[in-house]
Amino acid sequence: MNRLLVLARHGQSEWNLKNLFTGWRDPGLTDLGIEEARNAGRRLKEMGVEFDIAFTSDLSRAQRTCKLILEEIGQPDLRTIANQALNERDYGDLAGLNKDDARARWGEEQVHVWRRSYDVPPPGGESLKDTVARVLPYYIREILPRVMRGERVLVAAHGNSLRALVMVLDGLTSDTIPSLELATGIPLVYTLNEDTTVADKKVLEA
Repeated sequence: MNRLLVLARHGQSEWNLKNLFTGWRDPGLTDLGIEEARNAGRRLKEMGVEFDIAFTSDLSRAQRTCKLILEEIGQPDLRTIANQALNERDYGDLAGLNKDDARARWGEEQVHVWRRSYDVPPPGGESLKDTVARVLPYYIREILPRVMRGERVLVAAHGNSLRALVMVLDGLTSDTIPSLELATGIPLVYTLNEDTTVADKKVLEA
């Protein structure tokens, strides 16, 4: 498993369950989210995957997911680097609002544009383009070189920060990436070629 990169969105959070915009707010995992993270670890263990290093965001739901995955694999003490660059997209004024309430306030069409366009940010927040602009330099500087040296790398983060990585890895465009849904707690297992392109991708469904 040379040049192994595994991406995992955190398990269900308390605010996912309540249908709230979360962004940089920091709710914990639900019981389901904890089980999703453990199941992700079990599926990786069944594949025989072990890691040399892990990366996660500054937010506790991603950090706990990372910890639970590593516990299930049997690597609870693996070196793990947390960085704000891998945080979820900042939803600005939408953070903490119920998505249905936001639609009632600003209209279905406007909320859809904020959620699903590539480059239109919500008030006080980030667009997906903004999120890509902070995630990709960190990936290129800190994560990709380790993968290319043959280190086996886990990245436990968020739907939108991981979209930025999948956009590059899968060759998606700014038109197609906003509609991509990454399920909570489902690892994406990539192996890379010598030129950093994808040699193989597996989605470890439950």
